[in-house]
Amino acid sequence: MTGNLSYQIEHHLYPDLPSNRLAQIAPRVRQVCDKYHLPYTSGPLLTQVAKAWRTIATLSLPAR
Repeated sequence: MTGNLSYQIEHHLYPDLPSNRLAQIAPRVRQVCDKYHLPYTSGPLLTQVAKAWRTIATLSLPAR
């Protein structure tokens, strides 16, 4: 129902990986992000859903 919103980074890195395996690679992806000082955004499901909707709302506004 949520489209694995908690594993969007993993999904975009490995789009052909079955969704039930995304949680298995998440710790390794996080290690690589930490090593190269890249952001790894994660959090509770409701927080992630709210951030996604906020982004959609922001992008739907006319350009300034």
